[in-house]
Amino acid sequence: MFLDSLKASLKKKPTAEGWWTTIMILVVSTFVAYALFELAAGVANISLVYILALIAVAQFTDGFYYGLFASLVGVICVNFWFTYPYWKVNFTLTGYPITFMFMMATSLIVSMFTSHLKVQNQIIAEREKALAEAEREKLRANLLRAVSHDLRTPLTTIIGFSDSYLEDDANMTEEEKRELVTQISDDSHWLLNMVENLLSITRIQTSNTALNKTPEMAEEVVEESISRLKKRLPHVRVLAELPDEPIFVPMDAMLIEQVLMNLIENASYHSGTTAPIVCKVEDLENYVQFHVIDFGTGIDSHRLPHIFDGTVYSEQHTSDGHKGMGIGLSICKAIILAHGGLINARNHENGAEFYFSLPKEESNDEF
Repeated sequence: MFLDSLKASLKKKPTAEGWWTTIMILVVSTFVAYALFELAAGVANISLVYILALIAVAQFTDGFYYGLFASLVGVICVNFWFTYPYWKVNFTLTGYPITFMFMMATSLIVSMFTSHLKVQNQIIAEREKALAEAEREKLRANLLRAVSHDLRTPLTTIIGFSDSYLEDDANMTEEEKRELVTQISDDSHWLLNMVENLLSITRIQTSNTALNKTPEMAEEVVEESISRLKKRLPHVRVLAELPDEPIFVPMDAMLIEQVLMNLIENASYHSGTTAPIVCKVEDLENYVQFHVIDFGTGIDSHRLPHIFDGTVYSEQHTSDGHKGMGIGLSICKAIILAHGGLINARNHENGAEFYFSLPKEESNDEF
């Protein structure tokens, strides 16, 4: 691994900017060395100045050649200016050849290891970038699979009910007609919500900058989310448990409201109960945690590890099976990760709980 890093460093061609940086560092180091020399500092201390200069060269330049040049210049400067006889290059003094070899070896080793660490950091950064890109590609693939299920199925239902109404409306009772139109309306609102989700994820993935986060009151975001959801699903009962003191969190309020609405709606459709859903805000040391808790059937244990991956499951446990959990939860995960937070799910004794955390301090994390 070390040799690979060294080879990579040697392949990089020197640039004028790199040489200029190296020369400036050596000039500054020489002035510092002169100051120490005037204070009667020993040659060993002056040599350390040039070793520090060598580390700086390796840090602020890209390649091994600058460090090699700085090593040679440092050894020659110590011999020429700070070793008797002064103002003369003389490597024949008693013991100096050994001193020269040790200084040169120390300088080269420091330069090699500093360059090695820099190359290693670059390799690690590239690998992390590749892993992040792979994660994004995985999310996109999962979203596409979820879209094919969560959007196509309700569209098919809408078309089927519409055709039935148009073909046989004369033989239908008013109650049957109302039932068909109600089902079409419900599925249309579901599709509208999914389109809003897709627009949000597109906005995150195509943005070249961090989210436009501003300090928002967590309590107001929760209350607004519940209010917006009730306009679309008036039958859903939600209990909000909010702290007494206001909590401000850097966030994109519209996106976090969408996450809460998705989680509450998900609990409403899949909990298998009409018991109220609890939406709670918890103030932690460095994070604010949001909880959406239902008191229903819970989540199958084999689905929990992959519930946010956008995986489409063939088994559906609700009468409105087209309302799968795939796409909505995938988008929730993407939004929370873009905020630098974490999201998870777990079962409790009487149902399921989804929870996510947002950092209290401004974060530059990007999706």
